[in-house]
Parts: sequence; structure tokens; C-alpha cells
Amino acid sequence: MTRGLAALGSAVFFLIAPTTVAGVVPWSISRWHLQAPFFDLQLIRWFGVVLILLSIPVLVETFTRFALQGGGTPAPVAPPQHLVITGPNRYVRNPIYLALVAIVLGQGLILGNTGLLVYGALLWIAFHVFVLAYEEPTLRRTFGAEYDTYCANVSRWLPRLPGSTSASS
Repeated sequence: MTRGLAALGSAVFFLIAPTTVAGVVPWSISRWHLQAPFFDLQLIRWFGVVLILLSIPVLVETFTRFALQGGGTPAPVAPPQHLVITGPNRYVRNPIYLALVAIVLGQGLILGNTGLLVYGALLWIAFHVFVLAYEEPTLRRTFGAEYDTYCANVSRWLPRLPGSTSASS
């Protein structure tokens, strides 16, 4: 796949998947209706803002890296030809899923919406099952020892701090 085609595929997939998962579905749950903040603390809303502001660049950068460095897209139908282990992937193996969950949870905290928090938890569970059942076995078959080494050094869900040497799943 050429870089241009990979970039186009990533852009189209970005418009479909993250927009649906972190936009359309949360809107259908909340209608963006602002409720009272959790525990009557406005600070909780600001934590939600921080989650979203930290997650959006991670999401965009990771999608871009899949196209430009990986030669593919995050979509299973057009996967990368090269293992992407730079950028956010240096710190956590699933930055896209983590960013999407953080965006949804951030929306829930901003809006004071329990339904969005439940959706965020269910979304993480769905991502976790998908990663264990499909994504990791596929990556292990495709990239072999390179992926095994990556897994030994980078955690599945908990971002490691720069400078740390080992990871746990």
C-alpha cells in the first residue's frame, strides 16, 4: 500500500470509527446535556477536559503513524505492513483504544453523565476482548519475534513512563 493510499484509508477510517465511538454514540447517550457535576465538584469537569485534550492528539498522531510509518491503517481490513512502535506506541501498545476510552470518560465527567461512564467501561471491555481474541494473535503471526519483544517492553493498557525498562500486560 502506498503512503498516499494508507493516509487516505486512515483518514476515512478515522471519520468512521473514532467519530462514531467517541462522537455519535456519546451524543446518542447524552445529547450533550450538561447535568450536575459528580459529587457536586466542578473540578471533576476539568479533569474530563484534561482527559479529552490529552487524548485527541494521541489519537490523531497514532492514526498518522499507522499510515506514514506502518504503511497501512488501524482498520483490520488494511493493517500496517510494518509494526508501529514509535510515538504513543512507545509507551502503550493500544494508544488508540486508550484515547477513545479516555475521550468518552472525559465527556462523561464534563457532562456529569453516568451513562457515558458506563459506556466508557463497556467500550474498554470490548476493546480488551478484541485485543486478546483477534489483534494480538494476528500481530504475533504477522510480526513474530519483533512483536514478542515489543510486548515484553510495552504494556497493553498502562502507559509506561519514559525511561522505564519493562512492562506488564
